[in-house]
Amino acid sequence: MSLKIRLARGGSKKRPYYHVVVADARAPRDGRFLEKLGSWNPMLAKGDERRVELNVERIQEWIAKGAQPTDRVLRFLAEAGIAQREARNNPDKGKPGKKAEERAAEKAQKAEDAKAAAAEAAAE
Repeated sequence: MSLKIRLARGGSKKRPYYHVVVADARAPRDGRFLEKLGSWNPMLAKGDERRVELNVERIQEWIAKGAQPTDRVLRFLAEAGIAQREARNNPDKGKPGKKAEERAAEKAQKAEDAKAAAAEAAAE
C-alpha cells in the first residue's frame, strides 16, 4: 500500500481550508485518510504563524514508514526544515503557446501594413 502525505480540502465555497493528511494513494482527495497531520489555511496572510500548522513528530514517523509527501506538502516541510526539496526549473513556462505566437505575428503584420499604407498616403 503506497501512502501519500497530501492535502484534503475543507471549508466552504471560495473559502478554502486544507488538512494535511496521510492517506492511501488510491483514495479520493477528500476521502478516507489514516491520520490528520496538520492544516493549511491559504486565506491567512503569508506571515501568519497559523497559516501552516504541522505535527512534526508524526510526519517524521510516517516518512520513516515510507509515506511520500506531495509537492505542495513538501514545500511546507522544507519551510519547516523537516525535508529537503530541490528547486525546479522550467524555462518554457513563461513562453506563449502556438496560438498566441500566431496572433502576435498577425498583429505585427497588420501594424506593418498600416505603417506602409500611411507612408504611401504621405508620399502622394
